[in-house]
Amino acid sequence: MERLPITDLENFKLLGIALATGLLIGLERGWRTRNRDEGLRVAGLRTYGLISLLGALWGIVAQQSSPSLMGFAFLALTLVLLVAYNKSLDKFEDFSITSIIASLITFTLGALIVFGHATLSCAAAVVITSLLDFKPLLHSWMKKLEQQELNATLQLLLISVVMLPVLPDQGYGPWLAFNPYRIWCMVVLIASISYLGYFAVKIVGDRYGPILTGAFGGLVSSTAVTLNLSRVSKHYPGRENALSAGILTACATLFVRTLLLTSIMNQALCRLLLPSLLLMSVITYFFAFLLWRSAREYRTGEEVNLENPFQLGMALKFGLFLAVILLLSNLLKAYFGDMGTYVLAALSGLADVDPLTLSLSRMSADGLDIQVSARAIIIAVTVNSLVKSIFSLVIGGVALGYRVTITLSTAIAIGLMLS
Repeated sequence: MERLPITDLENFKLLGIALATGLLIGLERGWRTRNRDEGLRVAGLRTYGLISLLGALWGIVAQQSSPSLMGFAFLALTLVLLVAYNKSLDKFEDFSITSIIASLITFTLGALIVFGHATLSCAAAVVITSLLDFKPLLHSWMKKLEQQELNATLQLLLISVVMLPVLPDQGYGPWLAFNPYRIWCMVVLIASISYLGYFAVKIVGDRYGPILTGAFGGLVSSTAVTLNLSRVSKHYPGRENALSAGILTACATLFVRTLLLTSIMNQALCRLLLPSLLLMSVITYFFAFLLWRSAREYRTGEEVNLENPFQLGMALKFGLFLAVILLLSNLLKAYFGDMGTYVLAALSGLADVDPLTLSLSRMSADGLDIQVSARAIIIAVTVNSLVKSIFSLVIGGVALGYRVTITLSTAIAIGLMLS
């Protein structure tokens, strides 16, 4: 038997990959229309496999003659699909063109495989199939997205993708503390982390109780979660275990969030903080879990109100606050030494830990004593946790407050032993 040339063997391999790619996309499309009778589907499992194979075959032909043939083949397939789509409208009131677009993409992927982009095509096929399969999930997310959240998201993209690249990357003012590019990078960083938590809360809501609300809400603002759940406790007496579990989960998430920020900004500082903050978070999570398990009722029926982290005004305020913290850090360090940094850390902890964490992470990378930075961040976290304990006592009452206070005090005391 005559052995096939190497070129033919390679083409057989590429055609096989193209067929598999089309079948993968066709599997999802065919499953979605599986209840329709035979012949009533525009394209199914076999058709998508054949479309990808068609693209690969035309790719081989185009390589042997003229690349312009691919354009004619693509146009011909488009016309066939449009005719089939028009015919299907007579039987089904389905105006979606998703299947037509998916078919054209499948043809293109088959052609790309022959032109030397097999890995890219296979990866794209997996992503496209996943995107098609996630239709119900994506639509449910879209229904929960409000106009103000869409606008705020676009504003964040504007200030990060458009504004950030044009900002000067150099220091201005005393001690060259004001670097527009670096400050705005930190604003984008904190907003991106808050984004994950904010939309996680929007998607999950109160379906799984305060403990998941606390976990996701802690990425946005553990203080806001504490205030909200403490207020809810007044209206839902007897549910202190579940609500305190949510507050403690948010507080524990703050410790993890601080580690995440320092790991991005300054890994040496993160390693120094890791034993204390990790132990604080583990202890707090553990007691939150015990309280959650012992709770008789997990759901409150109320949503936790978190401020949208993508508001342009909010981003500008955070950037200004960050610049002030950077300037004060240098000022107090110059005139009062390490004690000035510690006092600033305590004052910052009364409001927000993030600006101080980002500032000291940046400054320690630029020469500030890393031990001083670590102690100052621990002070800020400690003060912030004590403030939330007071909030839970004053707003939520003694039953809620003592659960939160005892847990946080224990976690902080043990964590401070390692600092």
